[in-house]
Amino acid sequence: MKRDDLKFPLHVIVHPFDGFWDMKYEKRGKLRVALGIVALLVLAIIVQKQFAGFLVNFSDPRRLNSLGELVFVVLPFLLWCISNWSVTTLMGGEGKFKEIVMATSYALVPMVLIYPPMTLVSRFMVQEETAFYYLLNTVAVIWFLGLLFVGIMTVHQYTAAKTILTMLLTVIVMGIIVFLGTLIFSMLQQIYEFVANIYREIIFRV
Repeated sequence: MKRDDLKFPLHVIVHPFDGFWDMKYEKRGKLRVALGIVALLVLAIIVQKQFAGFLVNFSDPRRLNSLGELVFVVLPFLLWCISNWSVTTLMGGEGKFKEIVMATSYALVPMVLIYPPMTLVSRFMVQEETAFYYLLNTVAVIWFLGLLFVGIMTVHQYTAAKTILTMLLTVIVMGIIVFLGTLIFSMLQQIYEFVANIYREIIFRV
């Protein structure tokens, strides 16, 4: 892996229009780097939940589950990419699924950079300083949303208005997918229980 591949995400978050353009048309982005960013975010959130100062950490350490945090990040990430690809395919978007994954991943970099140091600093904060913690975490999220907007707009070559529309539709499709997934899971669970009850009844009678 070249050093430029690792430096490119930093270029993207500072110069998003140039960065996402280079990612799409100059092929500067790398999928393995993008997936590495997602993995780093999962790690950053796990560390945050485990080690953030008690003034800003409301998680019960006895109930923390690293696998749950993995699902909390990866599942919405995959849902976003799949839903955005589905919506933009119908709306004349030029972005490929790989490009959507990469643009979304590179947009996550501010959170990867800000969460870990703020987790460390939070352990030494007093009550009056916690506002600084929440402020920077909010800045990270807003920065992410801004980068995501520019990334989606550049990847699909949309206008700003059409980008906003497709992002809203993407969120709606994500909700529909979750609803259908939950419905299917519930139906499968009921079928399993029905078959299991019949099996137990047959065994009991035999």
